[in-house]
Amino acid sequence: MKVLVSVKRVVDYNVKVRVKSDGSGVDIANVKMSMNPFDEIAIEEAVRLKEKGIVTEVIAVSCGVAQCQETLRTAMAIGADRAILVETSEELQPLAVAKLLKALVDKEQPGLIILGKQAIDDDCNQTGQMLAALADLPQGTFASKVEIVDGKAHITREVDGGSETLSLSMPAVVTTDLRLNEPRYVTLPNIMKAKKKPLETLTPEALGVNVTPRIKTLKVVEPPKRSAGIKVPDVATLVAKLKTEAKVI
Repeated sequence: MKVLVSVKRVVDYNVKVRVKSDGSGVDIANVKMSMNPFDEIAIEEAVRLKEKGIVTEVIAVSCGVAQCQETLRTAMAIGADRAILVETSEELQPLAVAKLLKALVDKEQPGLIILGKQAIDDDCNQTGQMLAALADLPQGTFASKVEIVDGKAHITREVDGGSETLSLSMPAVVTTDLRLNEPRYVTLPNIMKAKKKPLETLTPEALGVNVTPRIKTLKVVEPPKRSAGIKVPDVATLVAKLKTEAKVI
C-alpha cells in the first residue's frame, strides 16, 4: 500500500514573524524556514506504518517554490521513499493545494493520504477536508491515533469532551493532531541518504490544475501590544476603574 503525505514549507516555529512595512504580508526574507510541525507528524506516522510492514511506499508531496525541495529532502531523511514537488511561484491557497493533491491522488492511487491538520503560517485547517470532498474519500480529521486493521483505517480523534473512533474504508484522508506521535530526530546518515532518493518535479499545468488565487489579502497587521497592568489598593478602586476606564461593568 502506498501512502501519500503532504508537507509544507513554513517559517520556522521558533522565529518571531514580522509584518512587512506595507502591510502586504509576512516578511520571509532571510528567515529560517522549515517543515510545518503537523506535517512532520504526518510523515512520522507514515514511516511508522511502513516499519510495521503495513505500508510499502511513502511518497512526500509539496507544492510551492523551488526551495520546497529542502523540505522534501527532510521528509525523505525521516523515511519517505520518494518525493514530488509541484513547483509554482503563485500564491497557493487551500483549495488550489487540494486540487493539486487530488490530481496526484488520481496519478499515484495511494491507499492512504495523510496531511497535517493545519499549517502554522495561515492556520486555515482546510486542505485535508477539501481534498476529501474533491476526491470523494472518507476522512478522519485531528487524528490522535491511527491503526490499519483488516483493510480499514481506525482513527481516534479528539472532540469536545472526549474522543471518538472512526472506521474508514480505504483509500481515505487523515489529518494529524499534535498528540499522534513525536517525530524522530533526523540523523546525518539519513540526510545523506535522502540526497540520493528520487525527487520528481511537476507543474500545476502538467496536472491540469488552475491555481490562480481566489482570495485577495487586503492587509496584514500585527496584533495590538498589550499595555502593562496596574495595582489597585482596594476593591472599591478596582470596581471604579472597571466602570469608568475599562467600561466592562
